[in-house]
Amino acid sequence: MLGTSFILAVRAIRRHLMRSFLTTLGIIIGVAAVVTMVTLGNGATAQVQSQISSLGSNLLNVNMGAGNGRGGGATPHPFSQDDVDAVRNQVGGVIDVVPQVQSSVTAIYAAQNWSTTANGTTNAYFRANSIKLASGRTFSPAEEQAGKSVCVIGDTVRDSLFKDTDAVGKSLRLNAISCDIIGVMTKRGTSGFGGGSDDSVVMPIKAVMRRLTGNRDIRSFQVAVDQRYDSTTVSASITKLMRERRHLNEGADDDFNIFDAKQLSDTLSGATKTLTGLLAAVAGVSLVVGGIGIMNIMLVSVTERTREIGIRLAIGAVQGEVLMQFLVEAVTLSALGGLMGLILAFALTVGISAGLHIPLTFDVKINLLAFSFAALIGVVFGYVPAKRAAALNPIEALRHE
Repeated sequence: MLGTSFILAVRAIRRHLMRSFLTTLGIIIGVAAVVTMVTLGNGATAQVQSQISSLGSNLLNVNMGAGNGRGGGATPHPFSQDDVDAVRNQVGGVIDVVPQVQSSVTAIYAAQNWSTTANGTTNAYFRANSIKLASGRTFSPAEEQAGKSVCVIGDTVRDSLFKDTDAVGKSLRLNAISCDIIGVMTKRGTSGFGGGSDDSVVMPIKAVMRRLTGNRDIRSFQVAVDQRYDSTTVSASITKLMRERRHLNEGADDDFNIFDAKQLSDTLSGATKTLTGLLAAVAGVSLVVGGIGIMNIMLVSVTERTREIGIRLAIGAVQGEVLMQFLVEAVTLSALGGLMGLILAFALTVGISAGLHIPLTFDVKINLLAFSFAALIGVVFGYVPAKRAAALNPIEALRHE
């Protein structure tokens, strides 16, 4: 019976192709909108997580000043190497601590110059930030200890000063000092999070202190946290230790701030998912509108085919068979609309993802869910017309003109 009902449904749809297409248009738009919104939202979430993870996995950034680096009007008190050593040795869950001293410089090579940042740090900087080298090497222990004038440059600096020339082994001038290039970092992207290393020159921290800043002040340091530890707990321990070392009284505001990349990732991902859900819900309204359109056209179809229904009932068809025929027709319309909606959604997500540079993440679950919901709409909104057709009186139906 189901097979026969499906054949009759296909024939009825083929008799009125344009009307059937316009009827399913609401379903097509609804499915396409929901799947597109969710897919793009998932891609945006993945992009945010990827960009933030480029800052380093479970990485805390401790900076001078209260909240966003502001010191409340007073000059922020800098950190010292003793502070760095204290965090490394006294806080549980810390893999390494990476001190950083930065200075704005003009990098000069041959007739080219480029304004960039000299970042004085240690080899742990490359490990903590998951930075790989395109060529060359990092600092040797002897170079770090002695504060040798050697440097590893970012991809932006290399591209601006050396173009297609191999930079390793060349000598680069930074303001009034010269440094030997021993390595080039891989490109990480200049947009979003984690792109700062591209436009920088990394040197041993002692070299920057001695030859560029002229002091031993440390303005910030990074803390690499063991994956087995909760970064929030480690952050609280660092806060307590720094307050003790900086002699802050109880109730006094922190004169430093800690940026937790993992917390930011979780917050932004949660916000993106919530926004995606809201957009999908709004887009889902068009599915309901499409269902109302199917109910309307099925009621019209029942009216048009009243005499046909009367003949079927008169020659022995039971009400269940008539009900099934119109219900299958409504579900078929909805399912066809859902299928065309999925095809449209795929085309839209490919085009929009490429245009906005968002990674395309194909989610089988949302596609199946949208298609199933479209078919369910056919059942829900097709039942009333089907029930009305099945309840017709054969004699009255045969009299219908």
